[in-house]
Amino acid sequence: MLLPKRVKHRRQFRGRMTGRAYRGSTVAYGDFGLQALEPAWISSNQIEAARIAMTRYIKRGGQVWIKIFPDKPVSKKPLETRMGKGKGAPEYWVAVVKPGRIMFEIGGVSEELAKEAMRLAAHKLPIKCKFVRRESPAEQPAAEVEVAE
Repeated sequence: MLLPKRVKHRRQFRGRMTGRAYRGSTVAYGDFGLQALEPAWISSNQIEAARIAMTRYIKRGGQVWIKIFPDKPVSKKPLETRMGKGKGAPEYWVAVVKPGRIMFEIGGVSEELAKEAMRLAAHKLPIKCKFVRRESPAEQPAAEVEVAE
C-alpha cells in the first residue's frame, strides 16, 4: 500500500476537485495509458488493486508506471462517537485525481494486451476511465521555428 514516509501536517482540509488536470495529462513513459474522465479521490487500496490486476494480466511482461500517489490523509472519527472533541485520526490515504490525468502507463507489450490490462484495472477504480496511446512526434503540432539564413 502506498503512503508518504512523512508529512508536514497530520490532517488536511478536504479541498475541491474542480477543473481539469493539465499536469500529467499526456503519456510520458510507456506506450499506452489509462486516463481519468471524472474527478475523484483514489485510495491507496484501489491503486494497488488496479496495479495487481494489470501486472497479473500481462504476466509480468512489459513495464507498468503508476503516475498518481496518495499523499492526502482522510480522517475519520470512530463509530458511535459523539460530535465535537476535534477532528478524527487519519484513516487512509488518497490521491486527488482530476479529469484528464493519466493514472497508469504500460510499455513493452502489444496494444491488445495493454487495452485488456487497462480495462481490468479500470474496473478496480471508482471512476470512468479511457484507454489512450502515446502521441507520436508526427501527430503533435510542431513548434514553428524560423531558420536564420
